[in-house]
Amino acid sequence: MQSRRQFIKTLATGALYVPALNLLSCKPEKNNTLKAGLNISLAQWSLHRAFEKAELNAADFAAIARQYSISAVEYVNGFYRDKATDEKFWNDMKRRADNEGVKNLLIMIDEEGDLGNPDGAARTQAIENHYKWLNAANVLGCHSVRVNAFGEGSREEVQKAMIDSMQRLEEYAAPLNLNVLIENHGLFSSDGKWVAEVIQQSGKTNCGTLPDFGNWCLSAKWGTTQIECAEVYDRYQGVADLLPFAKGVSAKSYAFDSDGNETRIDYLRLLRLVKDSGFDGYIGIEFEGFDMAEPDGITATQKLLERCWEQLS
Repeated sequence: MQSRRQFIKTLATGALYVPALNLLSCKPEKNNTLKAGLNISLAQWSLHRAFEKAELNAADFAAIARQYSISAVEYVNGFYRDKATDEKFWNDMKRRADNEGVKNLLIMIDEEGDLGNPDGAARTQAIENHYKWLNAANVLGCHSVRVNAFGEGSREEVQKAMIDSMQRLEEYAAPLNLNVLIENHGLFSSDGKWVAEVIQQSGKTNCGTLPDFGNWCLSAKWGTTQIECAEVYDRYQGVADLLPFAKGVSAKSYAFDSDGNETRIDYLRLLRLVKDSGFDGYIGIEFEGFDMAEPDGITATQKLLERCWEQLS
């Protein structure tokens, strides 16, 4: 299977069809003042092209977030692979964030082996591969790490393996004061009920979810719904399935119409679900579109979040 980075690059070349979709959202309002109860963070993947091209330095991420008046960040491990076990580096990153007044929330962990692998030895290796990132998250002062629920096998086999992996990771994470979160990211992990069952059966208090607004493709790894997908889980049902266990929310965005509304995702409907659930954590901006510059996508997502939240107040 393709890596996350390879898959996104394939999309960006136009090799996969991007359907013209439109949709409902929030009425533009002149007053975009941030309302009480809306906590916004910035997911590092929103700037992945700039980091991959070395136009931005991943070590400066906290200061970069501040340029958008955002004071909480979510890291992606792929930008720090050569620093994974460098405690001095992570202490310096913590100092940088503190100096900027920025909270380190979580590390998103990709490509460290399939935690849902039914093969016990391979699964154990994948679990142990994740430990270094939990250690880094602890140094940063994060509350969580995000993992993927991938594995090759039947629905039942992969679920059983994921429950085992989550229990073992959560045992490692508990003394570090960390939560272990599953994000809908394609294949079985984009089935909200399947993920909810994994969380419930893990039986650990530091187990949770990171519902993403956009990753609901059941037939492809990484789960993007920016492109045509053979089998899609209803995004509104999926977010509702995951919200009871959510310790973060990922506001994925792809494209915007002339009124500033996301063209594929009904933000007002999703944010109503988030608000009605009683969720009071951070909602992370994760822009992934191709048709506008990354900074513009971040700003457009932030304005849409603020506008919708104000409508719901």
